[in-house]
Amino acid sequence: MFIVSFPYAVQQGGYWAIFAMVLVAYICCYTGKILVRCLYTEAEDGSQVRIRDSYVEVAEEVMGRAIGGRVVNCAQIVELLMTCILYVLLCGDLLDGSFPGLLDLSSWIVLSTFFLLPCAFLQTLRSVSWLSFWCTVAHMAINAIIIIYCFTRVTEWHFSEVAVKIDIWTFPISLGIIVFSYTSQIFLPTLEENLVDRKKFHCMMHATHVAAAVFKAVFSYIGFVTFGVVTQEVITNNLPTQTFKVIVNMILVAKALLSYPLPYFAAVELIETALFKGRPTTIFPECLNKDKELKIWAILLRFGLVLFTMFLAIGIPYFAILMSLIGSFTGCMLSFVWPCFFHLKIKWYRLKWYEKLVDVIIILLGCIFGGIGIYYSAHALSRVVRGLPVDPQTKIHIPVAPKLDVAKTDD
Repeated sequence: MFIVSFPYAVQQGGYWAIFAMVLVAYICCYTGKILVRCLYTEAEDGSQVRIRDSYVEVAEEVMGRAIGGRVVNCAQIVELLMTCILYVLLCGDLLDGSFPGLLDLSSWIVLSTFFLLPCAFLQTLRSVSWLSFWCTVAHMAINAIIIIYCFTRVTEWHFSEVAVKIDIWTFPISLGIIVFSYTSQIFLPTLEENLVDRKKFHCMMHATHVAAAVFKAVFSYIGFVTFGVVTQEVITNNLPTQTFKVIVNMILVAKALLSYPLPYFAAVELIETALFKGRPTTIFPECLNKDKELKIWAILLRFGLVLFTMFLAIGIPYFAILMSLIGSFTGCMLSFVWPCFFHLKIKWYRLKWYEKLVDVIIILLGCIFGGIGIYYSAHALSRVVRGLPVDPQTKIHIPVAPKLDVAKTDD
């Protein structure tokens, strides 16, 4: 979904951002495979036996249930809820850009949230999968429209505006956005478990990550050279006429609304598993009655979770920087550091020396990327909240908040 912000990542990071898209794809492909490897143990006959079912169970094996399970569980919930917040904020941003002056951003966010309240009644993954299917259809349409439009302006492409050197104030923001876009480790244990042929898991990981890296790099580069330094946080807001912009943005709004149920449902599942399995297993009673229907108080709690994402979207209306901050924190830990750390702890005596070295290097990269990204993203967020430019060296302030001026070429 957040590929619409990748041209903005190139604006902030230049060619290094494009290189990072490929590098992070490779690392996340590797860490995804070793995370799933940690679910298995080797039997006496040499066969692989699956003895764990989730990321949390792997963490519990290494760091204990009291610490490891809770820390990873909290990180997953934060990652998923922040994803939900970004979808709500993106809806408000797109509507605000489509109909400038009609309502303010907060009102658009509230209106978008109204259509998300039925998510509180979701109980099966099948329902979520149908919504995700139509989300994918909308996504393909958006990608095709934007790429076709960019190629109609190929004679105006701004190749010289792609930066070669690194700007320390803006590149970490790009890196955080890129890391955030590849954080699929939360879903991989369940995905691998449900494959018809689990032996093809590695092949699937290679194919999807290569495809993602190529498409993201090409899409972001073409998008940026089309619009140059005026590339906005959401590239559809750069489209030339208001009518065209409204059509595309409405498809994106539909896609964002259809994207919301998956991370929301996953977050609810994690929260219920951790807190609402019934006493004495958890501190709270079960959410379902004897007929497997949601209790009234459980529905209200789910409504409250939707409203919680709405209030945070209203409170922090800076789409790209918020995405970067999340990616730098939970993204680096879930996708870089923890999979390698758990792999070393669980498989230490079976690993070759160069496999251990790769794990250690990725852990160090995750800590460096995460630390730098958190510092500079938090610094950028504090500056834009005060109405200052992200880069302290910038003399002219270019707003990064998701606000849109009416295009002079309106129909």
